[in-house]
Amino acid sequence: MKKTSLIFLLMALVFTNFAIAQDEKPQTEMRTLFGNNDKISHGGYGALLINYSQFDGKDVVLVGAKGGWIINHGITLGIGGYGFANQVSFNDLTIGNENYDNVFLSGGYGGLLVEPILFPMSPVHISIPVLIGAGGAAYVNEAYYDNYNQDWTYYTIDSSPFFVLEPGVEIEFNVVKFMRIGLGGYYRYTSGLNLEKTGEHIMDGFSAGLSLKFGKF
Repeated sequence: MKKTSLIFLLMALVFTNFAIAQDEKPQTEMRTLFGNNDKISHGGYGALLINYSQFDGKDVVLVGAKGGWIINHGITLGIGGYGFANQVSFNDLTIGNENYDNVFLSGGYGGLLVEPILFPMSPVHISIPVLIGAGGAAYVNEAYYDNYNQDWTYYTIDSSPFFVLEPGVEIEFNVVKFMRIGLGGYYRYTSGLNLEKTGEHIMDGFSAGLSLKFGKF
């Protein structure tokens, strides 16, 4: 949790710097984090996300989306989430009294997004997204059975919810006024995952990825 504590400390410093950077006001006028109400700017964006990570040493591609409300160019409040895009395979897996072959891990996660933005007017700047939420994961067995249609059938062997906290740092490029490209690094912390033969923190670890943002910034 040391990395998580450092992230929250950094966020506190960002908020403090954001408040100090506001225009000076007479002492008789109330000052707020986002300046006077008549000067607050509003925007928003939607983004497509693709990340690379590893679970238990196995390569994982995460595909997702996020979006939110941008307040005064300096902070975004919204939601985001990811799903597992590739099959994370486990062979010769014994669960209970059954032995399974060709089993893969399926799932995803999402939640609340808080994203401070540093130097947003610069063509190259930094954002600090923090995703707080929950997800679910399951062992899914792929079994072939011979019937008239020769279908593949999938069924869940074991499943579990989990909590997730994922802070990150992104370098963003203002391509045009309505589009930004981001390159990011993230650390995913999970708890509460309870799948047989799988550690609670199998999904903990670093990831790196690309984001394509479209909106009013």
